[in-house]
Formats: sequence, C-alpha cells, structure tokens
Amino acid sequence: TTQVPDPLGAGWQGQETCEKLHEDAKMRILRCVFPPNVGHERHFHAPHFVYVLNGGKVRVTNSAGTQDVESKTGASRMSPAIEWHEVLNVGETTMSYLIVEPK
Repeated sequence: TTQVPDPLGAGWQGQETCEKLHEDAKMRILRCVFPPNVGHERHFHAPHFVYVLNGGKVRVTNSAGTQDVESKTGASRMSPAIEWHEVLNVGETTMSYLIVEPK
C-alpha cells in the first residue's frame, strides 16, 4: 500500500499548497490556498477544525466517490479523521482555509 501524506505533506503537481503558521505541543495551524484549477492531492487528516478564509467551489474525491461542495467564507466546522481525500478548486475564486489540528 502507498502511504498517504498529511495536509502539509501533500501539494498539487509538485507545488506546496499549505504552510505551517504555528505548531506547539497542543496544536498545529495550517493555511492552505487553492487558486482556480489547483487542488490538494490525496492526503489524510487527523481530527481537525476548519475555518474558511475565502470560499468557493471545490470538487472532493474520497472512497465514497466525487462531489462538488460549496464552501462559504467564514464557515467553520469540526471534522473527524479523514482516511483520505483529494480536492480541486473548480470555481473562479482563490479559496483558502485555516486548519487547526489538536495534538
């Protein structure tokens, strides 16, 4: 089996899409930016909190299939662990997220 990277280790066609803003013993905070037609290659997530800095339309592929999802600026949610998914910005705006991973 191929090991799937975490969100910081995954990028898009050799380019980094996420940067680490902070890390300590209790949490790691990432900012991920996806211009139109840029995504995030297959990766996993530990349980995490997501805050949408700039919303738009993303295509998400995971073990259940593929679906288009609209993310609204200012939306937030807690997410359980994700075994793997891949995303692609299929909208016309640059999307960005904060990801907060408790340790």
